[in-house]
Amino acid sequence: MSSMKDVRIEKLTLNIGAGKDQSRLEKGIMLIKNLTAMNPVKTFSNKRIPEWGIRPGLAIGCKLTLRKKKVEEILVRFLDAKNNTLKKRNFDDNGNVSFGIHEYIDIKDAKYDPKIGVMGLEVCITLERAGFRIKRKKNRKSIAKRHLITKEDAISFMSKKFNVKLEEES
Repeated sequence: MSSMKDVRIEKLTLNIGAGKDQSRLEKGIMLIKNLTAMNPVKTFSNKRIPEWGIRPGLAIGCKLTLRKKKVEEILVRFLDAKNNTLKKRNFDDNGNVSFGIHEYIDIKDAKYDPKIGVMGLEVCITLERAGFRIKRKKNRKSIAKRHLITKEDAISFMSKKFNVKLEEES
């Protein structure tokens, strides 16, 4: 197999949605900071949703994007919280993997903090191959279909690299 076909992790994104609850947002920021020793950024609403009390410009969540070496050591801890088991629906058709962790205390080496309470987060993994950089260029060119990452490629990569098993869905 060509080295151009090797799948690798482009980035890992951690996300906590808080809605209009600003105290939950501050707890989410503390949680991500405790888990990664890095500062997350706040995400802001673009729409007005009166039923939920959301207006444009309101901070409604926080996220952190990790790249390079730090990704694998943190990802191992998050997958361990899920017992290295994911469902087929956690993989999309474009080679991305997303899963949620219901309680952060399930994560290895994460201590319960009474200031944070019980909180979960979402983990998104974006996979890529060599040559995917052209998607981000100003004069974008498309990537050939045979070079795109399929759901099966993503499942194969996660099972080989991180010993992830697929759980049967009911």
